[in-house]
Amino acid sequence: MKVLAMTAAAAFALASPVLAGDAAKGEKTYKKCKSCHMIVSDAGESIVKGGKTGPNLYGVIGRAAGAQEGFRYSKAIKGAADAGLVWTEEALAAFVQDPTGYLKEQGGDGRSKMSFKLKKGGEDVAAYLASLTE
Repeated sequence: MKVLAMTAAAAFALASPVLAGDAAKGEKTYKKCKSCHMIVSDAGESIVKGGKTGPNLYGVIGRAAGAQEGFRYSKAIKGAADAGLVWTEEALAAFVQDPTGYLKEQGGDGRSKMSFKLKKGGEDVAAYLASLTE
């Protein structure tokens, strides 16, 4: 019985997504993102000055895709949003690796406006963004 319980616990642990992002590393890696994205709190405090090509990333973790007011999203993001995409740390980490490919997997049609691909550190950036609104 003990073996069965241990086997079940191990299988559950392996099946659960584990995202071990480092917020401190993510803050440094985010410098690659700020040419297009700013981080401005709901109160108007500028946390990271950045571009306006992409939407404000404050509060992005837990937000439905394509929901930032005042930003014009691509058809691909709108399709993924219609399919129910919500930005979790895991989703954001996967998205930054291959934006268009990820959106297609999530029900989006067409290309993402985000042409930059972050091959490493996506989980760290996601942890950093999550840490700003906790």
